[in-house]
Amino acid sequence: MSETTVPVTPVTPAASAAAPVVAESSTARGRRARIALRTLQVVLALFYVIASALPKLIAHPSAVEGFDRMGWGSAGMYTIGLLELAGGIALLIPVLQSVAAVALSALMVGAFVVQLTYFDGENAATPLILMIPLALIAWARRGHNADLLRLVRRRA
Repeated sequence: MSETTVPVTPVTPAASAAAPVVAESSTARGRRARIALRTLQVVLALFYVIASALPKLIAHPSAVEGFDRMGWGSAGMYTIGLLELAGGIALLIPVLQSVAAVALSALMVGAFVVQLTYFDGENAATPLILMIPLALIAWARRGHNADLLRLVRRRA
């Protein structure tokens, strides 16, 4: 096995503000944090794709009942299902990770309001709980936003 050496530069207060987050560090602690964050992203992606989007996209009776109760019908159900599917997949694409976490957080704000409004607060804590790891992912992967912006500007 070969080892790669990284030159050490002194850290000044101005440089520490621009220093990479722990999830990007090359230390053992940074590697563990990176692995933990990636694992969290995969678990959340699986949740959004399998447990949340799939029942809506296959019109599972429980999803149909909930959307009919809200008066949104199948169009609303399929729309939310597609948004969750896209967000779950985007959590796994490096350049989209942070944006996907923010978008899914916004979707969870809507889910929280819907739970309070139409379902008397039943399961209202679930979207709030999901927002915590999504906020962590959005913050930790925020460096990818500059890459995404460069891609968008290049195509425009």
